[in-house]
Amino acid sequence: MTSLDKPTEETSADDARAVTEAALFEAFGGVRGMVETVVPGLLFVTIYTINKDLHLSAIAALAVSLVLVVVRLVMKDTVKHAFSGVFGVAFGVVFAMMTGNAKDFYLPGMLYTLGLGLAYIITTLCGVPLIGLILGPVFKENLSWRTRNPGRKKAYAKASYAWGAILLAKCAILFPLYWWADTTQLGWVLVALKIPPFLLAVYLTWVFLAKAPVPIDVFAEMEAEEKEAEERDRQAAAARSAEQ
Repeated sequence: MTSLDKPTEETSADDARAVTEAALFEAFGGVRGMVETVVPGLLFVTIYTINKDLHLSAIAALAVSLVLVVVRLVMKDTVKHAFSGVFGVAFGVVFAMMTGNAKDFYLPGMLYTLGLGLAYIITTLCGVPLIGLILGPVFKENLSWRTRNPGRKKAYAKASYAWGAILLAKCAILFPLYWWADTTQLGWVLVALKIPPFLLAVYLTWVFLAKAPVPIDVFAEMEAEEKEAEERDRQAAAARSAEQ
């Protein structure tokens, strides 16, 4: 076991929490990511509530999603969260236009939430918690937590179970409304459930990871190994020159 396998006593709890907060903020998009998730659906249900015009509501939601992407491009910011929002809205628009049912605007997102919730649970049961796969590269530990840092693997498992349970609970509310409620009722409930469950899941993830061992920086290890190899090569070359 190397010195990087085990957190040192010099690493304070405050530092670990700060690193965790920054990584979660980066991975899940922060405040802007939440806004980009909520605004298209909010605009859709607002317009539909006022005039019941499916086409106008769908076009407005898609247009604002594209505007959010353009804003990120102009600001030279990462666009992955905005692009995911565009694709989600686009699928919703296609579904709703094909069926003529405004509620189908929300169906792709609901199915995605259901699939993601199941993925969190199933991957954890298989020993590869999905949240670890998502956050591992952000923490520069990749998959080292699977075999070399059991404390972090346990924390990732708890966090993944939390995400799965929260998303499935959300689905348990939304799918009955899809069948029994009207479009505006479903839309407003869905908008209301966008942020709070997400914040709860992120908070629980932060709690679990803040108490876990610090991540193993595999990139730093690789750099150290490369430097050691270069030093050995220099020493070998120097030895050969001395022999000659």
